[in-house]
Amino acid sequence: MTTNFFIPELNNHDVQELWFQQEGATCHTARASIDLLKDMFGDRLISRFGPVNWPPRTCDLTPLDYFPWGYVKSLVNADKPQTLDHLEDNIRRVIADIRPQMLEKVITNWTSRLDYIRASRGSPMLEGYPFPQRGMTFFLRSTDEFSLGSLPDR
Repeated sequence: MTTNFFIPELNNHDVQELWFQQEGATCHTARASIDLLKDMFGDRLISRFGPVNWPPRTCDLTPLDYFPWGYVKSLVNADKPQTLDHLEDNIRRVIADIRPQMLEKVITNWTSRLDYIRASRGSPMLEGYPFPQRGMTFFLRSTDEFSLGSLPDR
């Protein structure tokens, strides 16, 4: 997937300022995969075994973990598709209906999460904080391990 689709697609775009981030699942962090991503992104790779380590147990840090999967799933299944074609049509329709304004809200939410990490210096998520709780989310205790200082201000 990475070699046959992702990298060729990236080659069609200017990726000089693009950062790549992925969590540390073993299937994502094989040496060959990390080497390929390092070649493509250099120091702009946030991953286990990458130049910038992915913070442990931060499942709600990645925008894709809180949007769009739940949103898309609820709308795709709303009319209970009975065939694969119907399911595929629903997926395509729902994805096509995601507007830039929705993505802007996701980015704003993401930067709020980063602000929380900075302000709390890695404390656990507090109950009632306006982010979804998913398991035992626990952020880094040391911002030295994962420097967010290089991220652009909003």
